[in-house]
Amino acid sequence: QKRKLLEELGENRLPYLTPANADFHQVWKSKYSKLIFGKSDVVPEDLHQVVQEGFLTLREHNCFFQDLVRIKGRDFLTPVSRILIGNPGCTYKYLNTRLFTVPWPVEGCDINYCSPQLRDACKALLRLNDYLHIEAVKALQGQSLFETKEIKDTTAIDKEQNLPLLEEGSVSKDQSSCEPEDDYRSLKSRTSYNLTLLNYMDPQEMPYLKQEPYFGMGNMAVSWHHDENLLERSTVGVYSYSCEGSTVEENNEHNLKGRDPAVWHVGLKVAWDIETPGLAIPLHQGDFYLMLDDLNVTHQHCVLAGFSPRFSSTHRVADCSRGTLEYILGQCELALQNLQTDSDSKDLSLKSLDAAVIKQAEEIHNEVEFEWLRQFWFQGKRYLKCTDWWLKPMAKLEEFWRKMEIMSSLVLSELGKMEQTEEKRKETINCFLLILTERQRLRKEWTER
Repeated sequence: QKRKLLEELGENRLPYLTPANADFHQVWKSKYSKLIFGKSDVVPEDLHQVVQEGFLTLREHNCFFQDLVRIKGRDFLTPVSRILIGNPGCTYKYLNTRLFTVPWPVEGCDINYCSPQLRDACKALLRLNDYLHIEAVKALQGQSLFETKEIKDTTAIDKEQNLPLLEEGSVSKDQSSCEPEDDYRSLKSRTSYNLTLLNYMDPQEMPYLKQEPYFGMGNMAVSWHHDENLLERSTVGVYSYSCEGSTVEENNEHNLKGRDPAVWHVGLKVAWDIETPGLAIPLHQGDFYLMLDDLNVTHQHCVLAGFSPRFSSTHRVADCSRGTLEYILGQCELALQNLQTDSDSKDLSLKSLDAAVIKQAEEIHNEVEFEWLRQFWFQGKRYLKCTDWWLKPMAKLEEFWRKMEIMSSLVLSELGKMEQTEEKRKETINCFLLILTERQRLRKEWTER
């Protein structure tokens, strides 16, 4: 799709708008209405302070890391450095790389942080998470009222910049109580962020940044994309902190028509559309924005680099159906149900050689090794700069994996005895061989990585 679009454009560039354009607000309202913007002055000052101190603490402790991601069979280091903070035991996977949360301090969970300052930083981000959750619920309720009852929109219009803005208390208690209980539960689940992916980049330390290819918006810190691995129609909340005040000389050669290249922007476009103008929205210290409902699916976004260093906290409802420690431990227990120990000799044996049972256990074996153990240790030692929380769970998973290795050996041994009927034996061999072949391929791939 990208190649086709670029071929269609040739040397031309698509139009895009900034708040300086007269029709900016009209296009926002008609084509980008599910993007809500919050200026820094609506956020409590003490929240700004602890979150921004938290960012700086994490940077001082060298807790931001470039990820080695895999795209179309090739590995790339991300230009942006990241760290994942969130619910204990949660993970987030993007571009074939699984990140493991540094847990934020939730009640009932014992977390050993490497310093009190790191604990405070994680606590501040949990507080920001709660704030953005409340704002997202209010914004969705406001949009629902606007769409179904055609009442006045709950966003205000900034007279100077024509930006759709969140106002504090924009949805009253009376209005929110109009929501049916099921709708409210749905809103809550789609805004209950379970983690935040933090980003940091200093453009002055980057020898090269990609140029935005469709609109000519300039340097990109993050290319056009949809966020991955999210609960369907869930909101993404992004808090931005650019370290303004850095004295950076502006290079006139880099001046672009439309946006100030010194200022960080978020870029938005309708996915694979050449009719609708794109938007480039400036991000100043402490601003935030919300991508509501299905905006992340119907549209793409990018981050356009300014001149100064910038942090962002991107709060997400990650789809954790297969991405929590609780899930993978449950899978291990399921696989190991087929392993039994003789009470006298202590010898291990398999309860069943049924092809479906073998297939399930061996698939879980692959999942534990390639989605968890290898993903963790591939980049996992870096987490020890923050906390040792994941070490015990990983040791437990390794113990389960060793038992599964024994189970694979037992399958081979039993198949060699030829005690099954030829048909049953052939069925088991065929499904077992497919999974072993995949395991071998993945081990080779991970060794090369």
